[in-house]
Amino acid sequence: LVAVVLYGSAVVGERSEPYSDYNVMVVCKKLGIEELDLLSPLTSEWAAYGNPPPLLFTWERLLQSADVFPIELLDIKETHEMLHGADVLRALPISQGNLRFQLEHELKGKLIQLRESYLLTGGSVDEIRDLMLQSLSTFQVLIRATLRFYEIKVPARKRDAVKQLEKHLFFDLKVFQEIQEFKDGDREWKNEQ
Repeated sequence: LVAVVLYGSAVVGERSEPYSDYNVMVVCKKLGIEELDLLSPLTSEWAAYGNPPPLLFTWERLLQSADVFPIELLDIKETHEMLHGADVLRALPISQGNLRFQLEHELKGKLIQLRESYLLTGGSVDEIRDLMLQSLSTFQVLIRATLRFYEIKVPARKRDAVKQLEKHLFFDLKVFQEIQEFKDGDREWKNEQ
């Protein structure tokens, strides 16, 4: 075992029940069947609490993944807590070019999925509300990644990144703030909205 890293909403103080879970990355020297068998009972117990299985990497595979997952790895690199071992993320190189490519791919794909999901709501206000609440975090992550092209240091909290990006764009991102308020319980949903 090289490192265990906590990342995500729990680290930046954005946990929102029932939408949030605890995200963990585990970096090992080897990840063969023997190591996976050792991790399996712990992972099952971890998942029983509603958490996703840990991201598993060897150091070599983590280095090889930085070009494919720059959005996720930049977020983890900038906002994490070390639970065990060496801070392997500090030395992880991530390219802006790879970030742009993944961001464009993700945005286009998520918009296609959002439109398809909207069609399946049949115009039901409750289903549209649920779709917006379920989609919020994904789009906030992509907005935060977009902000990296305008600013060197981006806010750790996704909702703050949305507000910050609005300063650089010609269109209003207020809808993301409103959906966040619904999610947090600070705003009541009205069926005519």
